[in-house]
Amino acid sequence: MMTDIDMVHVPYRGVVLAHTDLIAGRIQIMFDSVPSSIGYIRAGQTRALAVTTAARLDLLPDLPTIAEFVPGFEVTGWFGICAPKNTPPEIAALLNLGINAAMTDPAIQARFVDLGLTPMPGSPAEFGEFIIRETAKWASVVKFAGIKAE
Repeated sequence: MMTDIDMVHVPYRGVVLAHTDLIAGRIQIMFDSVPSSIGYIRAGQTRALAVTTAARLDLLPDLPTIAEFVPGFEVTGWFGICAPKNTPPEIAALLNLGINAAMTDPAIQARFVDLGLTPMPGSPAEFGEFIIRETAKWASVVKFAGIKAE
C-alpha cells in the first residue's frame, strides 16, 4: 500500500513450512516475527533484511527498520492480556498491577529482549486506546486492499 510493490501472498499452515520454503528458495521473502525467525537468522539459514517495528531492535541493532526506507511504515505484532468485560474494576486493577510488576522484572525483561520482544506495561485504559489505534490503522489497510469477509 505504501510502496506500490506487487507481491503475491502465499498462505502457509505454519511458519515452519514457510521457513522451509524460504531456505529451499521456493519463496523469495517472508514477513515473520522475531521470536519464530531468530533461530534461522542466528544459524545463518536466512538473512534478515529489515524489521517492521518503528525503532531498531536491541536484539538486532544493525538491522534497519523498513521505516528508514519507507517513512511512516510500522507493523508490530503484539500480545495483550484481557479479562471478561464484566470483570470488577478492582480485580482488573489487581491483575494489571501484577502483570506490570512481572513485566518490569529484570529476568523477564531479559528473556523478552532475547526473543526480540518489547514489554509494554501500562493501564487498561492505555491498552484500550492502543487497540482503538490499531483497529483504525488496519481498517484502512483492509479498505485499501478490498478485503472482504468470506
